[in-house]
Amino acid sequence: MKKKIFKRRFPWQRPKLKSEEPRVHSLIKELMNSPNYKLAEEDVDFLQSDETRGVRLQLDYLKAELKMKEMGIEHTIVVFGSARIMEQKTAIKKLKEIQKEVEKNPTDKILLHKLLVAERMVEKSKYYDDAREFGRLVGKSGKGPEDCRVVIMTGGGPGIMEAANRGSFDVGAKSIGLNIDLPHEQYPNPYISPELCFRFHYFAIRKLHFLHRAKALVIYPGGFGTFDELFETLTLVQTQKTEAIPIVLIGKEYWQKAVDFDFLKDEGVIDCYDIEIFTIKENAKDAWEYILNWHKKKKRPLFKNSEKERNE
Repeated sequence: MKKKIFKRRFPWQRPKLKSEEPRVHSLIKELMNSPNYKLAEEDVDFLQSDETRGVRLQLDYLKAELKMKEMGIEHTIVVFGSARIMEQKTAIKKLKEIQKEVEKNPTDKILLHKLLVAERMVEKSKYYDDAREFGRLVGKSGKGPEDCRVVIMTGGGPGIMEAANRGSFDVGAKSIGLNIDLPHEQYPNPYISPELCFRFHYFAIRKLHFLHRAKALVIYPGGFGTFDELFETLTLVQTQKTEAIPIVLIGKEYWQKAVDFDFLKDEGVIDCYDIEIFTIKENAKDAWEYILNWHKKKKRPLFKNSEKERNE
């Protein structure tokens, strides 16, 4: 005959008896419904308060960091560039649409400016193709889809970022996208590896991850965001707050017009050797060769194949 097992009930496992306090149920319900009774980790208002910003910063960093470690990400090649640059067929389609509008309103200055921009975007579509090729080159450099020692990392958006992720996607390699939470809705590009697609609240933490494992930066033509990342990195290298890495600008014609570095040097606001922090190349192939040779000369190859090399 089986013995009956009686589960022990502790005093705190039941509310105070109603016979002792007639209002017990309403009083306890009020307490348990209070926001202060929520577990801290479940209290959204508390977690989003000014006082817990430090905790949110830590979590923003830690989630991506732990996943990248788990995936074996050792080094990243970070690609920046305009979100507005599109593949050629899309750029041509938009140009034709604007040309039709201009035919109806040939003196409209706003439309004429849009036409000019659309024409320039068709010209710059070559950079989409080139960034895609760069993504392929980096993607093919490993030993297969599971080799995550060196991977492409982008801001996760459209344009040049999409192209670089897409290149790695083309050859079956993994790549990273660091999306940022903005007031207006945005979507990550579809070519990021799902397990390496992250969304950040803080620009600062996102920037930290851009450089944390970076072994090179490749900068395609872009606007404010691209300039922000470029000049922040140049400053960090210039002030020796971070180790020097290859910084490659793609497109001599664009960058010589966009920033007159020689003027800055001649004005004395930067030194002569500051110009040597970066280089300008015309295409993905030249950029990738430069990066590999840079690390080879420094005796810090991107890929360490032997057990002895891995332990050095």
